[in-house]
Amino acid sequence: MGRPRTTSDEAILGATARAIGRHGPQGLTLAAVAQEAGLSPATLVQRFGSKRGLLLAFAAHAARTAGEPFERARQEHGSPLSALRAALVRLAEGVSTPVELAGSLGFLQLDLTDAEFRAYAAEHARRTRDEIAALLADAVAAGELAGGAELGPLARAVQVAYNGALILWALSGDGPLPDAIRDALDQTLRPYLPG
Repeated sequence: MGRPRTTSDEAILGATARAIGRHGPQGLTLAAVAQEAGLSPATLVQRFGSKRGLLLAFAAHAARTAGEPFERARQEHGSPLSALRAALVRLAEGVSTPVELAGSLGFLQLDLTDAEFRAYAAEHARRTRDEIAALLADAVAAGELAGGAELGPLARAVQVAYNGALILWALSGDGPLPDAIRDALDQTLRPYLPG
């Protein structure tokens, strides 16, 4: 009988996210993730098989848990628009410097060039857009947004504004990232506010 696991896969995937932020996926090594997680590289090989296996597990986990920031934001905020702002800021929690964003964008290269990674990235994007649309629908029902807006295209516009805010913030370095995300969201939604 094998020894019990002392570190969960989720904790390892969290360590993977931090290591990607520092090294990018191309510069990432199992040794870097192991050090971040407080494990040996052999343990990572035993659990995930290879660096690719670890990165695929990371991508699958990100797609599977895309709704979690939105669920937490709904629990913490009575206002759907406040919840949307909080969820989008939470999506970017692992990014505090342009270098960390570069690591995430390096992962995007995998998403665009490898079919297995792309499937997980597409699922993550779809789930994120669905969560945004659900909060926008709640905002219409609560009277925070004017009725009559086409929520599918508006959810896509919010998602585009969020991703654009990340890039522009990294290039310009203007202010804290959470402020840039909130400002982009507010500008996107301004035409849909009642009155």
